[in-house]
Amino acid sequence: SPAGTARWFLGGRLNVSVNCLDQHVEKSPNRVALIWERDEPGTAVHVTYRELLDLTCCLANTLKKYGIQKGDKVAIYMPASPLSVASMLACARIGAVHSVVFAGFSAESLAGRIVDSGCKAVITYNQGVRGGRIIELKRTVDEAVKNCPSIKHVFVAQRTDNKIQMGDCDIPLEEEITKAASVCTPESMDSEDMLFMLYTSGSTGKPKGIVHTQAGYLLYAALTHKYVFDYQQGDVFGCVADIGWITGHSYVVYGPLCNGATSVLFESTPLYPDPGRYWEMVQRLKINQFYAAPTAIRLLLNYGEKWVKKYDRSSLKTLGSVGEPINKEAWQWFYQVVGEGRCTLVDTWWQTETGGICIAPRPSEEKAEIVPAMAMRPFFGIVPVLMDENGKVIEGSDVSGALCIAQPWPGMARTIYGDHQRFVDVYFRAYPGYYFTGDGAYRTKKGYYQITGRMDDVINISGHRLGTAEIEDAMADHPEVPETAVIGYPHKIKGEGAFAFIVLKEQAAHADRIKEELKTIVASKIAKYAVPDHILVVKRLPKTRSGKTMRRLLRKVVTEQSNNMGDVTTLDDPSVVKEILDAYQKYKEKSSS
Repeated sequence: SPAGTARWFLGGRLNVSVNCLDQHVEKSPNRVALIWERDEPGTAVHVTYRELLDLTCCLANTLKKYGIQKGDKVAIYMPASPLSVASMLACARIGAVHSVVFAGFSAESLAGRIVDSGCKAVITYNQGVRGGRIIELKRTVDEAVKNCPSIKHVFVAQRTDNKIQMGDCDIPLEEEITKAASVCTPESMDSEDMLFMLYTSGSTGKPKGIVHTQAGYLLYAALTHKYVFDYQQGDVFGCVADIGWITGHSYVVYGPLCNGATSVLFESTPLYPDPGRYWEMVQRLKINQFYAAPTAIRLLLNYGEKWVKKYDRSSLKTLGSVGEPINKEAWQWFYQVVGEGRCTLVDTWWQTETGGICIAPRPSEEKAEIVPAMAMRPFFGIVPVLMDENGKVIEGSDVSGALCIAQPWPGMARTIYGDHQRFVDVYFRAYPGYYFTGDGAYRTKKGYYQITGRMDDVINISGHRLGTAEIEDAMADHPEVPETAVIGYPHKIKGEGAFAFIVLKEQAAHADRIKEELKTIVASKIAKYAVPDHILVVKRLPKTRSGKTMRRLLRKVVTEQSNNMGDVTTLDDPSVVKEILDAYQKYKEKSSS
């Protein structure tokens, strides 16, 4: 197999945890697998491959003891830690399917994901620690599982010393681990058995459970990790993504561990205790590859260069950007200030659905050019095409269109859990014979690819994909708000922010109270990052005669392109445009005063 990545068992059977742990323990048991960069700087914990294998096996045996079997689903609601990584690998070892839910999601979001996938157990911490603050993880899980009849057990680990309420189905995890055997025979898995599911937002309100399988996913994560970042044995790989996102799955856990790498688990925030946190960590842990989201780079850029230059970054060789298109200013700052103009900077384009990086400047010929803020080159086996409105392939260079992929690749998602028809409709119906990414792209004169952004009603807030319908559905629960429309608008730090237009039942004098209530509803139904930055009350929304809201017009209002509204003849009443423009102008004047 390429680069000795995945060790196949007879007849195409394998176990991912063996590829990620046992094979390295045989050769170099004391190599460091994980560096847990805990919230308090300077309290990092190093975990060797031997220790991680033992922990994984103890956890796997504990899951088995409580009736978790091959094919069962397990929810993991934890921030990045050795225990959360071991939980993922323990599921893989016994053939259970993990569904990691970002530990910032609300109880309602967590419950929805548990119910949709039919999880039998949840693994969580008593509390989380982030940016010096305590996060009540167990309380959120308790709230969620009230509405989850499939849950038989909640395994609770201790991240802090604070005592919490334990109920009938709660099991103290560390106590169980100390009683368990540290040897667990890996389940023999078929290459196409399910490895994990991960929920992602779509253009309809309901998140979809993207399914990845064993062999293709692991192979693709490992190869892209090795070749895009030029990972060499002995390097310290620092991907600061949370394990609740696909980036954490592929480039914190599976890719690096399959390659026998040392991977950093980052528990904190870029600003804690100050804006030098990332760079102080780079100096202290001697990180060689640093992979982060543009939103974090834009945030830090505002604090100036002094926080970066205070620390020694000479260990850095490769920088990477992920989650959304990076703007030129942020690219230049990352390249010149952080990387001192000597590190390769890879702007990587991929999705939850693709399993791993699909378009990136590397691998390429030695010293091949890198154009700032551009993903550029397809990875091995990826065949991108641009399509026009009529579903025809656009040939040539200096052209734009819908970005599709023309042939399958190992890391691609296999289905949406429990709804294969939706999988077909969302990704393969628009352009039959092609995978439609939902993104638009531009192909340059030299044939490089530049991603131009989403083509559907999905926005990208700080690298997190969120369907506007999901925010609208949450706000629709307010009894005094019959109609809402949410659009994305350019945001200096987050890349995009949410802007909500709402219609109130009575022309209520207490609009401000309702706005605050709406923000609370969105935070509790989805997560804090989903809360709209702006909420504008309007008399009515711009609708077509068939009743469809024309979000395109709202986008023009907010991005101040109102002199170029395009075709408004399909509107039920074109005078609505001026109405909304006037309301927006008043709102802007009020905000700036």
